[in-house]
Amino acid sequence: MRAFVEIAALGKTYDTPAGPAEIVRDVNLYVREGEFVCLLGHSGCGKTTVLSILMGLNRPSTGGIVIDGREIDGPGTDRGVVFQSATLLPWMSVRDNVRLALDQVPRGPGIAGADAYLDAVGLRGLGARYPRELSAGMQQRVGIARAFALEPRLLLLDEPFSLLDALTRMDLQDELVALWERTRRTVIMVTHDVDEALLLADRIVLMTSGPSATIGRVLDVEFPRPRRRDEMLARPDYFWMRDAVLAFLEAQPVHA
Repeated sequence: MRAFVEIAALGKTYDTPAGPAEIVRDVNLYVREGEFVCLLGHSGCGKTTVLSILMGLNRPSTGGIVIDGREIDGPGTDRGVVFQSATLLPWMSVRDNVRLALDQVPRGPGIAGADAYLDAVGLRGLGARYPRELSAGMQQRVGIARAFALEPRLLLLDEPFSLLDALTRMDLQDELVALWERTRRTVIMVTHDVDEALLLADRIVLMTSGPSATIGRVLDVEFPRPRRRDEMLARPDYFWMRDAVLAFLEAQPVHA
């Protein structure tokens, strides 16, 4: 498969009263179309900085990002985004929150279209509810439905399950796996959860600790798809892969 996302010599430095603070330096990565990539590293390693530049919400200090042959210079409907919290508009129903995304693309399928995306994330019949009437996990399902409703070429996920309890987190991971299997969108996801990355990713991109963080290692995750959690845990190479990721992370300094 061809490279769909090209991150070339990417760097980000902020001016501070103490002088320049270099967050990431010389990040280079190609992502193929339809690939699921996880960025993994300690807190403060710059993975969210890289993702925010991919979103178009932050500008690089050096280098750049090309998506499908076009250098990005801001946000766009070609990219769907899911943040740590669902970021729903509280005065709108969940159906209208999804329709907000549908209205940004030239299709206009209306309420039936929004309900179809809600059905896909396990929220059938809840379109008329308001965000305050839903649990945190259900709100995040709405956020995922809204991102997929854009039918984006690239889906960007910033630790979307990190604020959820363990059981809800695993449930939503399985939902995401199933939804991705049906659509095969290109996905770049930030996570600090090793098991989550092994379940979801085709490749795990390991970031060194900052300052001046960069890519330290890239691991191919060759477990067959579709993936089932119980089947993966029964594989002896699962624990070899897990140990390899943990060994890299343990070798990195952790800054307070």
